[in-house]
Amino acid sequence: MTARTTTSAPPVPHRGATILWTVVVPALVTLAGSALALSWRDELPDRVASHWGRGGGVDGYSTLSTLLLGLGGLTLAFCAFMALVGTLAGRASMSRRFTCGMAVWFAVFLQAVLLSTLAPQRGLTDPSAAPDAAGGLGVALVVACLAAIAVAWAVPGDEAIAASATPPPGALRLDLGASEHAVWVGEVGQRGVVVGVVGAALLATVVSLASGLWLFGVVLGVILVAVMAATLRWTVTVDARGLTARSLLRRPRVHVPLAEVEGAEVVDVDPMREFGGWGLRIGLDGRTGVVLRGGPAIQVRRSGGRVVVVTVDDAATGAALLNTLAERGRASTGSSG
Repeated sequence: MTARTTTSAPPVPHRGATILWTVVVPALVTLAGSALALSWRDELPDRVASHWGRGGGVDGYSTLSTLLLGLGGLTLAFCAFMALVGTLAGRASMSRRFTCGMAVWFAVFLQAVLLSTLAPQRGLTDPSAAPDAAGGLGVALVVACLAAIAVAWAVPGDEAIAASATPPPGALRLDLGASEHAVWVGEVGQRGVVVGVVGAALLATVVSLASGLWLFGVVLGVILVAVMAATLRWTVTVDARGLTARSLLRRPRVHVPLAEVEGAEVVDVDPMREFGGWGLRIGLDGRTGVVLRGGPAIQVRRSGGRVVVVTVDDAATGAALLNTLAERGRASTGSSG
């Protein structure tokens, strides 16, 4: 695919696809789940079991209409927020994939929980006899995660847009000869990946003990441990291909092609204030990146108005090499043209 050149930041791309996945699909999922639940109305008790206590016994009841309206309202509010973030700050595909995946995850999870808890109550006259909801919660969690992954894969990726600017004169650079080649590699991670993984397992255990829903706790623990293992340690590379940050499991990955680099600098990052936490993050200002600690980070201005941030040791050397290689690449492209 040939990259196109632009002189100004284009509008946020793929807004139609973002609306499809954050609004239309969740609405269809919610309507389908509600329609199926309503088709069971005559087989359900007048008040259905809606909450289970620590021992697995029913300790909360609701009318079907109240349950459907409540879940529908929650889905509407959450997905509207995801749509707003995706359409206003979704310049990078990572932002769009996150917002779309989360919107579908939320809708699928709520409807799967709804149907898996209502189905066993069909034919019951006493809702207190409804069986434990643990199995349904575990299945709902797995189905929702698979749906979110599928949606993230289906969301359009970043368009190749050739950088229209070179790093400014005052930007960091390395004294690299015209025939010299260099590669910079940095490691970044939370101190004690094992501690994070163990913490995730302990959290799932606490949830299980507090709720009595052991199957749900096990499924939650497996998912949390996988996420922690995949995102708590990264390798950052700057070379002739650009900047690449790979997680411990090689996926997910953040990549900025050299041809799209308009400049790199070192910035100080406050994870909570600027990104709402640690990990693979979307900033409040639309920046994306790998933020595993506070302090120095490479901030890359990318074509299309996108900005990527990676916290890493020796960020100045990485930024300087990226600027040098980007400028050299632009010069060679100009001379060949």
